[in-house]
Parts: sequence; C-alpha cells; structure tokens
Amino acid sequence: GRSLDALLVQNRMAHVAWRVTSTFVPHVRRSLRASATSGRSLALWTTRRTAMASGKPIEVGQRLPDGKLSYFDSEGNMQEVSVKDLTQGKKVVLFAVPGAFTPTCSLKHLPGFVDKADELAAKGVDKVCCVAVNDPFVMDAWGKSIGVENKVTMLADGSAIWTKALGVDLDLTDKGLGIRSRRYAMLVDDGVVKLLNLEEGGAFTVSSAEEILSAL
Repeated sequence: GRSLDALLVQNRMAHVAWRVTSTFVPHVRRSLRASATSGRSLALWTTRRTAMASGKPIEVGQRLPDGKLSYFDSEGNMQEVSVKDLTQGKKVVLFAVPGAFTPTCSLKHLPGFVDKADELAAKGVDKVCCVAVNDPFVMDAWGKSIGVENKVTMLADGSAIWTKALGVDLDLTDKGLGIRSRRYAMLVDDGVVKLLNLEEGGAFTVSSAEEILSAL
C-alpha cells in the first residue's frame, strides 16, 4: 500500500489544483474577456516569431516523432503517455495552442474542438487532444475552466521537447513566455500525419475544428 507521506503529497497536489481552479480561473476569465474586448491577443505578437523555430516543421506523410506527454486522468491522477501509444492504430486529431488561458486559445480554439468533438467522432476520429507547452496542472485547470470533460484530452509538453521535435516551437523569451508552440491542428492516422494546418505563430485562420471537419 501507499505510505502516509505519499498520500499526504497527493492530497496537497489535489488541494493546489482545486485552489487554482476555484480561485485563479475566475480571475483569468475576467482577464480574457477584457483582452478580447480591447483586441489584444497572443496572435498579435507571435506571428512575427515563426521563423525562430528550432527545425523544419513536420510534413504530411511523415510519422510523428515519439515523445512523452503528461495529463491528469478522470480520477485526478497524473499520467504520462507516449505519442506512439496515443496514436498507434487510431485516428487522432491533435491541435496545439501557444498558451493555456490566453484569449484566442480560450475563447475560440479549444471551445471549438469541444463543441465539434461528437461530429469528429462520427467521422471516425478516435481521440481529440490539445497540446501546449504548459505544465499538466495548468492544462488540467484550463480544461476544467472550459468544460472539456472527456471530449478533449489536455496534454502537457512542459519542457517543449516534443514540440521542438516537431519543428513547431516558437521563441517568445523576449515576451517573458519562454519557448511555446505554434498553433496548429493535424489529423494523424496510425501515427502518420494525414493533414496539417499550421498557423503563422499564434494566428488563428486554418486550425479550427471546422477546418478539420471539412477535410474529413
């Protein structure tokens, strides 16, 4: 069985997640509404940074590089999954955002995939996943604030290792945000990229759930 120390650590982690969701999320929601009203968004200052990715972006027809991503399961336990296990033998939609709780990502990109999850499933998609260079605690709290439930799996690439392997990293260190991901949406079939809608920086023009649906 688990030791008392292990149980105490898990309880502390659960309490921290609860405090983030109940205290921080409402404040962020108000900030997002203010940002949307004033027209500020991450896209305004990420589009020009696209050329600073560490390598050539992955292309249609290529197999995804393997890597490890983290998430919280339905029971509140942190899990780690390999990209190979996530996509092997399945049709998966993967979409990425520059940052959790940012305006375009929270008001448009993620909610769009939540709303269209059932339609995507009807088209043969086995799983819809959101990836961001954030830690799993932030991704879990963000997903709860949007109400993703079991429709979208919130995957954390905390150190941007897999994002860099894809060649879609975005250097925003001069904005105090470190390395992030370009915005994209891709359809993956048995680990192979069948469709890739890659945005310029944080722009939001071709990576919506509607765009993926129209291609299926």
